Amino acid sequence: MKVLITGICGFVGSSLTDAWLEAEPEISIIGIDNFIRQGSEHNRDRLQKKGIRLHHGDVRSASDFEALPSVDWVIDAAANPSVLAGVDGQISSRQLIEHNLQGTVNILEYCKNHRAGFTLLSTSRVYSVPGLASLPVVAVGNRYQLQTDRQLPPGISREGVSESFSTTPPVSLYGSTKLASELLALEYGETFGFPVWINRCGVLAGAGQFGRPDQGIFAFWINSYLRRRPLTYLGFGGSGHQVRDALHPRDLIPIVRKQLSSPDAKPRIINLGGGKNNAKSLAELSQWCGDRFGHHAVASNTQDRRFDIPWLIMDSSLAGTTWGWQPQTSILEILDDIARHAEAHPAWLELSGVQ
Repeated sequence: MKVLITGICGFVGSSLTDAWLEAEPEISIIGIDNFIRQGSEHNRDRLQKKGIRLHHGDVRSASDFEALPSVDWVIDAAANPSVLAGVDGQISSRQLIEHNLQGTVNILEYCKNHRAGFTLLSTSRVYSVPGLASLPVVAVGNRYQLQTDRQLPPGISREGVSESFSTTPPVSLYGSTKLASELLALEYGETFGFPVWINRCGVLAGAGQFGRPDQGIFAFWINSYLRRRPLTYLGFGGSGHQVRDALHPRDLIPIVRKQLSSPDAKPRIINLGGGKNNAKSLAELSQWCGDRFGHHAVASNTQDRRFDIPWLIMDSSLAGTTWGWQPQTSILEILDDIARHAEAHPAWLELSGVQ
């Protein structure tokens, strides 16, 4: 089996490569990366030393695929993953669409030409922002908790947000590019006869992630807390009660390998997240950091931001019943790995592009 991983020098792409090689040493992996994400150069030498053939290229450029050899499967880990992308002034909306949507088209054309299967690492942010923002939650301790005694919309349960929850806009420009990519991928697969999997991932986190406030929040928070950098709870009363779950990318490899060996199986779209047992609020994360590093004050700003939501936990029950999958790395293991990495790399925030 020969696999192409796009965005291979990012946190997710490099983590998948490491875990796949450990599970299947004979696998042949090549990668493409444009190194646009600050810090991605850090992974180049490490991957090359493992024998990974790297191509410097951009998924937005169709011609950059012409030099790539034929493979059996493509894992798309290349994206601008920020929900604020295209609206925060850092990149334009056109750049976001070119990267996350036009890039997908170029990858799908490559898959069509080489008869390769395709796995899209999509996102929980394809789900409707108004729908998520209006879920009945109540503050319990240092976190928001779903009120399961209230009437809940389809696709919501005490287990979290399932694949049947609404994807009606607005979902953010980022979420819409991923949702459009999902539809195009399924259409390409049906039209041109190659297998496609859509894995909607929750928050991916772990040691070595390039953390920033808008992406890689667990790594950003722990590194910033350790360095006594300014931190602020934004919105929702400035309480830090908002909750997300965390998943280490290496936990994707068991199900990805099963999908590659079962190209005709269904369903094609599944959630893959840490789930309710791997969820923490920002306030709980601060408490964990305080216990680990000593107390550091966090500021409060009650002004809400667009696209922020109080509670999003992924329900991955479908992946469990279909593939026997569940996360293997606990939230405490993830946080401890990030903390030990932060302690060993004092300039990690600067490497990640945090000013």
